[in-house]
Amino acid sequence: WELPEPRLKWIRENHQWRNLARSYLASITFMDEQVGRLLDAIDESGQQEKTVVVLLGDHGWHLGEKGITGKNTLWERSTRVPFIYRGPGIPAGRQATNPCELLDLFPTLADLSGVKLPEGRDGESLVGQFAETPAGDLTPAMTTHNPGNHSVRSERWRYIHYADGSEELYDHWTDPNEWTNLAQRANLASVLEEHRRWLPTHETPHVPGSAHRTLSYDVKTGVATWEGKEVPPGSPVPE
Repeated sequence: WELPEPRLKWIRENHQWRNLARSYLASITFMDEQVGRLLDAIDESGQQEKTVVVLLGDHGWHLGEKGITGKNTLWERSTRVPFIYRGPGIPAGRQATNPCELLDLFPTLADLSGVKLPEGRDGESLVGQFAETPAGDLTPAMTTHNPGNHSVRSERWRYIHYADGSEELYDHWTDPNEWTNLAQRANLASVLEEHRRWLPTHETPHVPGSAHRTLSYDVKTGVATWEGKEVPPGSPVPE
C-alpha cells in the first residue's frame, strides 16, 4: 500500500533529513513572524481590548519518530496542536495542562463574547481554564483517524483503540514521547477501563467521495483496505 507523501526510505536515500527538519522549522518561524505582524497591527489600531485572537493548527507532524514522517497517527506528535488565546480577560503567559479539543473553540469564543451557548453543542468553554486555579471537570480530548481508530488523551494518559481491537496506553508523566506501551500491564486495568468508556458508541459515516483516502478495517474478515486496495495482514508501515 503506497502513500503519496515522501516516506523515510526516500528521505534516507536522498539525504533529506536535514532539509526535512529545516523546512519544518522554517515554516514555524515564518508563521511566528506573521502572527507578530498581526498582533502589532491590532495593538496599533487601538482595538486590542475588543479583539480576541486564537492561534491553532489542525494537526501535528512527525519528523521520523516511530518511523513516521508527516501526520496520520493517533500519537502525541500528530494530534497535539497549538491552541493559543490572546485578548481581554485572558491572562498573559498562562499555560494550562488540562486536555482540550479544537471543538472547544466555538463555546470558548461564545463565552468570551457573552453569547449564550446552545444546548446539545459539541465542545466545552475553556474560559475556566484561563484562571490560575482551573475549574470544572477534566474531559479527555478525543481524536479519530479512519473508522474504528480512536485516541483518548487525559491529563496523564494517552489511550488508543484501533479498529482491529489492539490497544496502546502511555503515561505522559514518565514517558512523554510515548515509547512504552503499558496496555498489557495488569496493574493498569482500571486506567484502561476508565479511558475505554470515552470511546464513541457509533462510527460517523464518511463524507461521500472521501473513501479513497480512508483506511478501513473489516472486523469480521480481518481485511484492511486503503484507497480501495486490500492491505495484506501484517504489512509494515510503508517506508
